[in-house]
Amino acid sequence: MKHLENTPWWICDPEDTNYCAYSDTDSVYIHAEPLLRHLHPNFDEMSDKERDDILESVALKYQDIINGYYDVLAKETFNTYKFPWFKDKKKDHWLEMKTECVIRSAYFRATRRYAQWITKQEGIEKEILDIKGLEYKKANFPPLLGAFFQKVLIDVLKGATQNEIDIRLQQLKNEIYDGTISLFDISVPTAVKQLNKHIGSPARAGEMFSTLNIVINKETGKKIGASASVKAAIRYNDLLRFWKLNTKHSYIAQGDKVKWVWLKPNPYQLDALAYLEFDLPEKVRTFIEKYVDRKKIFDSILLNKLEGFYTDLGWILNLNPYKRQLFNL
Repeated sequence: MKHLENTPWWICDPEDTNYCAYSDTDSVYIHAEPLLRHLHPNFDEMSDKERDDILESVALKYQDIINGYYDVLAKETFNTYKFPWFKDKKKDHWLEMKTECVIRSAYFRATRRYAQWITKQEGIEKEILDIKGLEYKKANFPPLLGAFFQKVLIDVLKGATQNEIDIRLQQLKNEIYDGTISLFDISVPTAVKQLNKHIGSPARAGEMFSTLNIVINKETGKKIGASASVKAAIRYNDLLRFWKLNTKHSYIAQGDKVKWVWLKPNPYQLDALAYLEFDLPEKVRTFIEKYVDRKKIFDSILLNKLEGFYTDLGWILNLNPYKRQLFNL
């Protein structure tokens, strides 16, 4: 809008600074703090509610001015005129900007992947944590780890420091490593798909494992191997058969909802194993408890996601207390 003469400075920034935090379809999110600090030198002394109120009042001014320019745009660029079927006889177009909500803080990861702390919505005071598309919300994320991630996210939006989050993360790591947190709480939930396509020949007499099929994509010709969860499910069935537990316990079938975990080196050289939580033989459970790779689960499922989160915040993720102390020095 820099080409418009006599535009108020708070619409036209002479330095052309980008204050757009995020946009998607017909919505735009504006970072308003620099503007509020300019308009109100006592900004730092204001309460959060006072800041929310002045932000809303400024947003409404933006709304009116932008809508005024829409009127000019519609008339001079698109040559519109007043249509008889318009409900509002004063309007001759549908272009309109509307103030939707006041967001006290937000985290934008990517398109349609964000979290925002909404404190006002269409003039009404609210307390809403709106989360969309973040990976920990997916069904295949362990619920306990997802709840931890969500608590961290909420606290960061409300001003928690990196040191506070680091301490909490270190405590969770210790509880996962020492077995305080149960096997069921760190297992990955999933629905087993493509199971039948990847089951090959059954194990022969005296052998433990059945073979795995490689699936060929008909369109691309690309070879597709079994996913970690499918392979873990097939190996559970093999183990059930090998230990002759299949007469009292169910095999994992196509479409079943299971949980699976990574395993440390073990006598059967299994990388991962799935199981049915409602029908888990004690012998299999004891085997999993002995060889479950809690470090790999923590690193690959939670820490991997938190690294991106830390990077977005400009933080350095380091759970080594001695190195962290050195960084602080």
